[in-house]
Amino acid sequence: MDKNTNPFNPGAGVSPPELAGRAEVLETAETALARTKRGKHAKSLMILGLRGVGKTVLLNQIKERAVQLGYLAEMQEAHDGAELKQLLIPVLRRVLLRLDRLQRTVETVKKGLRVLRSFIGSISIAASGAEVTLGVDPETGYADSGNLEDDLRDVLVAVAEAARDAGTPVAILIDELQYLPKEELGALIRGIHAINQAGLPLVLFGAGLPQLAGQAGDAKSYAERLFDFPRLGALEEADAWKAIRDPVEDEGAHIADDALREIYAKTHGYPYFLQEWGYTVWNIAQGDIITEHDARMATTESIRKLDESFFRVRFDRTTPLERDYMRRLAELGEGPQRSADVAAAMQRSAPSLGPVRDSLIKKGMIFSPEYGQIAFTVPLFDEFMRRETSTADA
Repeated sequence: MDKNTNPFNPGAGVSPPELAGRAEVLETAETALARTKRGKHAKSLMILGLRGVGKTVLLNQIKERAVQLGYLAEMQEAHDGAELKQLLIPVLRRVLLRLDRLQRTVETVKKGLRVLRSFIGSISIAASGAEVTLGVDPETGYADSGNLEDDLRDVLVAVAEAARDAGTPVAILIDELQYLPKEELGALIRGIHAINQAGLPLVLFGAGLPQLAGQAGDAKSYAERLFDFPRLGALEEADAWKAIRDPVEDEGAHIADDALREIYAKTHGYPYFLQEWGYTVWNIAQGDIITEHDARMATTESIRKLDESFFRVRFDRTTPLERDYMRRLAELGEGPQRSADVAAAMQRSAPSLGPVRDSLIKKGMIFSPEYGQIAFTVPLFDEFMRRETSTADA
C-alpha cells in the first residue's frame, strides 16, 4: 500500500473519507436550516456523545450545508474556564461585519454593530489574540444592563434582525458546550428562544458530552422544546464495515471480511478508532488485499499509539487521587458503574470522594449518565486504565 494515498484521517474533528451511520442527524439539521431560512420554527440540534464519536465532524458537516444554503456560518469551541461572552464576541463581530459588507445600506446591521458595542462594554479580548474594534458608538439601552441573560438576548436578537433585513441567514455552531456554567448556558438558550419566538433567521447548533442534555434542562426547562438532543454512539457493524471498506476500495484495494471483523471487535465501532485502525492497517499491508493478519498487527500498533497519545494526554491531566479513582472505576468493568461501588473499592465514603468525582467531571474525564452512576467519557479508556494498572504492578 502507498502511504501517500492512505484514505483514513485519524484526527480530532477531521472528516472521515466515509461518513457512515450519521445520515439521520444530518437530515434533521438540514430541515432545521431550511425552515429557519424561511422564518419558520424548527428545533435545532445539540449533538451528544462520548469523545471520538464524531460530534465535531458533524458540526463541520452542518456548517458546510449551511453555507451551501446561503448562510453565514461561524463555529466556535468552548473550553474549561472560558466565558461565553469572550467566546461569542468575535463570532458576532465577524457576522455583523460580513453582513455590513453585503448590505451597507441596511440600518439594522448598523444597529446590530452598535448593540454589540454595548455588549462588549469595557471588556478586552486582546489577550486571546483578537482586539475588538467596531468604530461605532454603543446603542444606549440595549445589551448594557450588566445582566447576561438580558444583554445576550438583546445582542442575539439584534444580529438576527440584521440577518433578516440583509436577506442572509446566520448559523452559529458551538462545540464542547458542556463546559459552559449553568447561568451562561441558560442565557444562551434564552437568547435562542427569543429569536425563535420572533421567527428570525438565526440558528444555533451545539455539541457536547452526554451530560449536556441534563445541563440544558437544568438551565432552562424549555430547552427540550428548542433543541433535539441526538446521541451519537458507536456505529453498527454494517456501518463500521462500510466506513473501512468503502475508502479502501475507492483506492483500488480490498480488505478481507476477517480483517473487518478484527477491526470492529477491537474498536467497538467507535468512529475515531475506526480511522486509527484503518490508517494503521493500510500502512502495514504489503499487497493490495488487507488480511486478518494485517488487522491483528494494526491492533497492536494502534493500541500502542493510543496509549502514548490519545489516552496518555488525558491521563496526565489528572492528579494521583483522580487516577486512583479512575483505576477503581475501570476495575469494576465496562460501562457505567455506581459511584458508591467506586468509593467502596477505595475504602472511602462516597461523600468524601465527591470533590474528586466533580473534578473529573469538570475535566471531561467522566460523566453521570444517571443519578448515582459514573462512566468514562472516552471510549475504551477503561481498557487503557487496566493496561496502565498492570504495567505499574509489573
